[in-house]
Amino acid sequence: MTTGSEDPRPGGARDGDRRRARGTRSRRIITRHAVDIASLDGLDGLSFGRLAEDLELSKAGIQTLFRTKETLQLATVATAGEAFAEAVVTPAGAAPAGAPRLRALIDRWIDYAARPLFPGGCFWGANLPVFDSRPGPIRDALRRQHHGWLHTLARDFELAATARGLGAGDTDLVVFQIDAVLNAANIALRFGEPSSVEKVYRVVDGLLGPGHAPTGRAGTGHSPR
Repeated sequence: MTTGSEDPRPGGARDGDRRRARGTRSRRIITRHAVDIASLDGLDGLSFGRLAEDLELSKAGIQTLFRTKETLQLATVATAGEAFAEAVVTPAGAAPAGAPRLRALIDRWIDYAARPLFPGGCFWGANLPVFDSRPGPIRDALRRQHHGWLHTLARDFELAATARGLGAGDTDLVVFQIDAVLNAANIALRFGEPSSVEKVYRVVDGLLGPGHAPTGRAGTGHSPR
């Protein structure tokens, strides 16, 4: 006698669950490696053959999971967003809202680029310039993620401004400047210029006021390579 949750037939519910679990694990392994490739060579550098060779998997098996290159690219963008949130946004969320969290977000972002989390540095720094003029689902996905990051910065800047009795009318400008200096630092770090980290903090202090000391690896002055 079996319980209602079991299926005694070959290929029953439990077999199906195991297959889905294996497929999920395989997708995660493949897309995480694809993020690393795309951070170096861009999303256009992805191919089923390259992933199969790197990971010693069946090319046909990878094609079965993703079907098309665009689907693979979109899954890679999603995985990059998840990894970024885990490394930057979620840890910074432990800081009090407003200026402390905004500074924590900047700290975490610099650490993300300086370690680096991805071999090529910032995933969006590598891919936004390629897809910004190429309408389609990939551009839309990258754009949503970038705007989500800007919104995260803007929310805590506005809280910081309110706490200091200031208006938040310049939020868009300040966030634009922070985003620009972080992207500039990413490029400098790729060229082996760790002094760019100090410049980021000087710019941030100019925008938010002094009182910020770099913390963690981002402030050590070591090269990211």
